[in-house]
Amino acid sequence: MGENRVVFGDVLEELSSDVEEGHEDGLDFGDDLEINQFDGLPYSSRYYKLLKERKTLSVWTARCEFMDTLLKSQLIIVSGSVKTGKSSQIPQWCAEFCLSLQYQHGGVVCTQIHRQQAVDLALRVADEMDVNIGHEVGYGIPLETCCSTDTVLRYCTDDILLREMMSDPLLEHYGVIVLDQAHERTVSTDVLLGLLKGILLQRPELRLVVLTGSPSPDRLLAHYGTGVPHLQLQPPCPAEVVYSNSSHRDYFYSALRLVLEIHHTREQGDIIVFLASAQEIDCAHDVLRQEGAGLSPELGELLPLALCPTQGRGVPPLGQEQGKTRRVFLTSSQGEDMFWAVDTVNFVIDAGVEERYVYNPRIRANSVVIRPISRSQAEIRKQLTGSTGKCFCLYSEEMQLPSNPPPQIHESNITPTVLFLKRMEIAGLGHCAFIDRPDPEGLMQALEELDYLAALDDDGNLSEIGIIMSEFPLDPQMAKALLAACEFDCVNEVVTMAAMLTGPSCFLQPPVGMRHGAQQCHTKFQHPEGDHFTLVNIYNAFKQSQREPYFSLEKWCQDYFLSHSALQTADAIRSELTDILRRLELPISEPAFGTKTNTLNIKRALLAGYFMQIARDVDGSGNYFMLTHKHVAQVHPCSSYGTRAHKLGLPEWVLFHEYTLSENNCVRTVSQISPEVFIQMAPQYFFYNLPPSESKDILQHILDGAGSSHHSDKKQKTETHDSEPHKDCTANQSYERCVVQ
Repeated sequence: MGENRVVFGDVLEELSSDVEEGHEDGLDFGDDLEINQFDGLPYSSRYYKLLKERKTLSVWTARCEFMDTLLKSQLIIVSGSVKTGKSSQIPQWCAEFCLSLQYQHGGVVCTQIHRQQAVDLALRVADEMDVNIGHEVGYGIPLETCCSTDTVLRYCTDDILLREMMSDPLLEHYGVIVLDQAHERTVSTDVLLGLLKGILLQRPELRLVVLTGSPSPDRLLAHYGTGVPHLQLQPPCPAEVVYSNSSHRDYFYSALRLVLEIHHTREQGDIIVFLASAQEIDCAHDVLRQEGAGLSPELGELLPLALCPTQGRGVPPLGQEQGKTRRVFLTSSQGEDMFWAVDTVNFVIDAGVEERYVYNPRIRANSVVIRPISRSQAEIRKQLTGSTGKCFCLYSEEMQLPSNPPPQIHESNITPTVLFLKRMEIAGLGHCAFIDRPDPEGLMQALEELDYLAALDDDGNLSEIGIIMSEFPLDPQMAKALLAACEFDCVNEVVTMAAMLTGPSCFLQPPVGMRHGAQQCHTKFQHPEGDHFTLVNIYNAFKQSQREPYFSLEKWCQDYFLSHSALQTADAIRSELTDILRRLELPISEPAFGTKTNTLNIKRALLAGYFMQIARDVDGSGNYFMLTHKHVAQVHPCSSYGTRAHKLGLPEWVLFHEYTLSENNCVRTVSQISPEVFIQMAPQYFFYNLPPSESKDILQHILDGAGSSHHSDKKQKTETHDSEPHKDCTANQSYERCVVQ
């Protein structure tokens, strides 16, 4: 370690000479720094220009203290606001530390919670380090990897780093791990924090740097011990804060009026507006675009930009129109960190509320909750402008805000997390030291669900099926359906459904005046068996159009009110899943979409994973009774059944992909099933654990062989009782399905 310290000291001395001995023009920094230590090439003039900008960041004042602490301590917690530069500078300094050790313990990985931010930071840091992206600096995000064997600093999303642990449980490829945005308390970040506490004991040479936006990360310090070094970065000068005295309930239109008032003042600077949800963002975007079109040209252009971090919509690069155009960034919770590189913002409008999905394990459903943001979020938003800026809080100064946002592990379905942790037990990491332990009810529900899915053995350990399920980046139910599709010879179709349901929705929601036309376009893809099959129709039509010469795929998507980017994502997910199937040597069927046998087998495969999500129309009018918890819901209006309910009627029994508790409870992505096939595919002990109901009695009669009077559709009954579904006589029969003209 003494020899390493000498080398590390040499690196520090050279880098300090860069700062202290360089000329004012930043182009002549002494002989020692002419060669870039990371790639062996001479530094460019841009490196020195960016270096001068880096030295103005507030994090730079803590550089020497950080480097010294990194040398002496295994764990460091650094807190500071978005504008301090911690996310771009500290990973670079960690790379210098690993370079001083000649990478004998590995390189650096830095996690982000949003994929776009991981990419943007990697691009910026590669520029600052004067190296090529994808070589010395790279990134890894879902469905995209830009790295090489030369990569020494890698940005990635927190869930990507978790999946890496399945093949490298102790993360031995890395000498320094930087966990950024720890204050957001995502499930993946919390699991990483818990597992790394044990990994640090097994790897004393490993360094862990935790970056947080909270000014006082009490929970982190208590979790790791009071002796952990904590560097608190100096926040930028605060903006002028203006609180509202009006009712908080009308924040949406108050925010839009305020945007227009600011624009009319002709004061310079872009605007950030924090709203509650993606729906509000899209609505505000439409309103401001219409209002902006009617403004006087003398005021300049008002350009609204919808930024949804969870949907991958990040801050676009600054165009040449800046100066004539005022950008209005419309974003929501978890969007604060996107503005680390935006220096043009002079106004922040904060609605003070956020929309969250809170999972209820008892009924296996998400509830939509609108609630106040936390004090830590409010403080971060106030620091997004300079000292000359203004932050308009659309709530009173006396409003009581919670100290910190609740950890997502208390509000999410943790079944995928439990499956992953069971996989880590096999790898020797049997304990996860959670900062906040999962709710016992949620944990019990997750274990019960994995047991129903046959992912656990009799001792509660991961079964062979569970191990294979954990290989797929899917929720456990979809992973089980995909494995069942291997048995039922319908992988080609089920893998398409999995890809379409895992990615963002392919359906665009147009302005109000165009919604009927969009609905008519979507009707052309509808399949008589339900929404899962409709998704296959859409994907197949997309791929067919892709093969047409001289054909604009983006225009085709636009004409049918479909999202081109969402369909591209689904295509990439499908390729990844297919690669995993091949790696695991699982069979991939030939396309057979449309045959009766294939349709039946698809339903069997889906039921193998989603037998817990079955509902029955109890009165013939679309009131669907859910067997597991006795709630009643309607089919979502965007469903193919929702649009044609009055013409063809609704199916009695359905399988649904998602159920959300809201003002009008709805089930989404719905397909017709028969109770006979459900009984075939559902585990017996799951069926017997269902609460008593009329629907359960009907199923029991069918199970006992006396249920014919309860099911009038003889054709469907004959089909589902076919004991030899692979006969040629049935394989050649096809349903009449929708074809895009």
